[in-house]
Amino acid sequence: MLVGALADAGADTGAIADAIASLDIGATVSFEKVRRCGIGATRYHVEAGEQRGHRHLSHIIKIIEKAGLEARAAHNAVEIFQRLGEAEAAVHQTPIEKVHFHEVGAADSIADIVGASVGFELLGVDRIVCSPINVGSGTVSTEHGDLPVPAPATALLLAGVPVYSRGPAVELATPTGAAVAVTLAERFGTMPPMRLARSGYGAGSHDFPGQANVLRVMLGEPANAEEALEVTVIEAHIDDLNPQVLAYAAERLVEAGALDVSLEPIVMKKGRPGNLLRVVARWEDRETLAQVVFAETSTLGLRMYAAERRVQARRFETVDTKYGKVRMKIASPGSYAPEYEDCRRLALETGAALKEVIAEANYTYQKQLK
Repeated sequence: MLVGALADAGADTGAIADAIASLDIGATVSFEKVRRCGIGATRYHVEAGEQRGHRHLSHIIKIIEKAGLEARAAHNAVEIFQRLGEAEAAVHQTPIEKVHFHEVGAADSIADIVGASVGFELLGVDRIVCSPINVGSGTVSTEHGDLPVPAPATALLLAGVPVYSRGPAVELATPTGAAVAVTLAERFGTMPPMRLARSGYGAGSHDFPGQANVLRVMLGEPANAEEALEVTVIEAHIDDLNPQVLAYAAERLVEAGALDVSLEPIVMKKGRPGNLLRVVARWEDRETLAQVVFAETSTLGLRMYAAERRVQARRFETVDTKYGKVRMKIASPGSYAPEYEDCRRLALETGAALKEVIAEANYTYQKQLK
């Protein structure tokens, strides 16, 4: 489905077919325009013929390295198979050198992984962000019998990745697909800010009623915002804690990876003054930071909810003031600020008032712009 989506978005199908042919594994590929729930999509077909025996990871790596692929495409394909091999070895509790790539090592899976790696290279993709993954439900039939969805290797590969289950009771995320996603995606979550150029749809083999069985890729250029990610906001109302301890808790949360920590005075039930502790956390850090809140404060409960965070692209320039060097944080024309820690250090070193150091840094930067 991914290879079909990349082709649908403009990847040269002839180049993909040539890359698969160069593997010399007896597989041929073709592309077909189809519809899934009324949505036009591209179906990627792999004809592998009869395959005998099993392949080991070392054999597959040699096949890829001898094929004459572009360096990055070959590297990515090898990395994906390495990740897949590690998962299979862990599931079967056997050394990776002894793992038999039965289903995942068949010619069609090699064609899938290499086809995806080549497709990304043909489109010039530098960064990949993946949405949460729909794993499906029910059972899947394998060489080891019927297994629950997600299959053991898929579940292991997706550890730490946001997943969900929705739609028909079938396998919607395979070990091969999971390996591609976790190897190539730099993160999972919300769509990054970008100027959208085009999109493509890859079709699955079935046409489910009520749900389009397609995978979508969206291509674009980075927008002004440097970062866009799904975050978790952790909140707690606290009315029975020494302010010194509360301030220490805020420091501990920052040290533990919080993106932001704030304290807001509030009036709680029965008219008691208290504080609202609010922590902005990366999705993967939410449980760690929640435990810090419990450990360092007196709260017995907290709230956690999802939000989106946008950060504008920034750069730094250094200005020479009469007090010393100060880094200026610059986001866009007219949007800049002196780095606080630099100004604070110079104020302590020179005895000047902090507000004077800040004003001098702003004045010096403005003078350089003229």
